[in-house]
Amino acid sequence: MDGQLVVVLAVAICAAVASPLGGLIAILLNPTTLLLSIFVGYAGGVLMGTFAFEMMPNALEQSSLLIASGGFALGFGLVYGLDFYINRGALAGPKSSQRRWVEGYHKRRAPRGSQVTVLAGATSVEELIEGLTIGVGSVIDPTVAVIAGLAVGIDNIAEALSIGALQREENQERYAWPIFKWTGLIGISLFGSAMLGWFLFRNLSEVILGFLLATGGGGMFYLAVTDLIPEAEEHQYQESAAISIAAGFLTVFVLSEVL
Repeated sequence: MDGQLVVVLAVAICAAVASPLGGLIAILLNPTTLLLSIFVGYAGGVLMGTFAFEMMPNALEQSSLLIASGGFALGFGLVYGLDFYINRGALAGPKSSQRRWVEGYHKRRAPRGSQVTVLAGATSVEELIEGLTIGVGSVIDPTVAVIAGLAVGIDNIAEALSIGALQREENQERYAWPIFKWTGLIGISLFGSAMLGWFLFRNLSEVILGFLLATGGGGMFYLAVTDLIPEAEEHQYQESAAISIAAGFLTVFVLSEVL
């Protein structure tokens, strides 16, 4: 079997299984705010490190500054557009002066689904980009695929914990099946897109591969700075979020130099 295929299969399976594994943890443990702060923060740091030390440098090496920048902008824009669509074109932070207007707007035009549906549905779509990143990364350099897969797997566990916490809030009695349903969908989405990325894009030129890798980097960057890091800070105790974010970032820095 092709060595690249072995790598992408192994990485994709591990990253995909991480999501239902996180769902199982959420069911059995009922994650505390401190655990969410630490794990979600670590996931955010790992994504930031993967973007900074692996994805964008390799994208730049494969293509050019202009193409890599364009790919990043596209990936960022795609995930931002998804967020904008799900929230019906209205987004604001809790301390924003526009927050009251956004809340009123959402009373008239509710977001497309409950909090769990919005988070899990958005994550499932984001997995398409992250899975393609693993597939494309395995073609460029197996190390990129391994580190990206590690980052996505940790992110999937963190997202599953968040989904579990929200699902418990929405339904304190019947939460196990919805958690498994959503986390299973996320895992399937990731695995399918990773294999699709490898089979479809393995024969493309280096320039296009660099562009696609940068696109994945842009999507992961948006996810880290708008979802993971803010959520970790919301639950932090004694700056547990900052410490775990730094630990995740440092982990990828070390791995990128060692592997």
